[in-house]
Amino acid sequence: MINFLQEVLSYEFMRNALLAGVIVSAACGVIGTLVVLNRIVFISGGIAHAAYGGVGIAYLLGLNPVWGAVGFSLLSSLAMGYVHRKEKSRSDTIIGVMWALGMALGIIFVSLSPGYKADLMSYLFGSILAVSTADLWLMLVIAVVVLAFVLVFYRLLLAISFDESFSTVRNVPVGLLSMAMIVLIGLTVVISMRVVGLILVIALLTIPPAIANLYVREMRGIMLFSIGLSLLFTISGLLISYALNLPSGAVIILVASLAYAVAAAFRQISARSKMRKETQNAKNGFEVIR
Repeated sequence: MINFLQEVLSYEFMRNALLAGVIVSAACGVIGTLVVLNRIVFISGGIAHAAYGGVGIAYLLGLNPVWGAVGFSLLSSLAMGYVHRKEKSRSDTIIGVMWALGMALGIIFVSLSPGYKADLMSYLFGSILAVSTADLWLMLVIAVVVLAFVLVFYRLLLAISFDESFSTVRNVPVGLLSMAMIVLIGLTVVISMRVVGLILVIALLTIPPAIANLYVREMRGIMLFSIGLSLLFTISGLLISYALNLPSGAVIILVASLAYAVAAAFRQISARSKMRKETQNAKNGFEVIR
């Protein structure tokens, strides 16, 4: 095992990949918790898929696809956030249309751009082994912005996550904070794009917080637990993919999905065992009273 780790760390691309996994795990653990608690998984999925339109535009204009994804994800975040706030009854339908529109535009723009697009699939399914030093710096800057925002506005985010109506009555700027949160989701999607791809990023955002929420109720605890789980899934998935020569993004999500299945099953078994124990104690108490 030690020899295997030494071999892995001897390559610069693997060191970059591991650093990218650490940075993305921190951002996804925090933002993913807000996504799960605020029940806006569909919006995060819409932003992730719509961002492909920015990749296509960047290819057509000869620009860096990452910056195209940044711009398009920010625009789609604002648009979807506005729709979610103003058209609650129809927001799922409209966001679904925007989701499909972004993907369609991306495909059309890519097809119109000249030349062979060798690395196109990496934006859809991830290419963590191709993360460059410039990518790492962009990931780090965005992750710091995300973490700083959550740290500064933690109490307000906690309030709107658990009781939006009461927060509105208390004059908390719910609309502004919600829009800012959705924009941060868009930025987190962009930095996760290189790790697991736009297709699978919704899983990295939601699975760790979903597991944490099975066992933890306090938001700070869910965030910390989610960061730890994201790190575990990303690093273990990366090492497994390297050892078996498999696509890293898919392996990371497979590991996370299996962990969720195990955690949910264990939670259900534990709940049933607790219920049986409480029932037995109640019966014993009733016999004592008689």
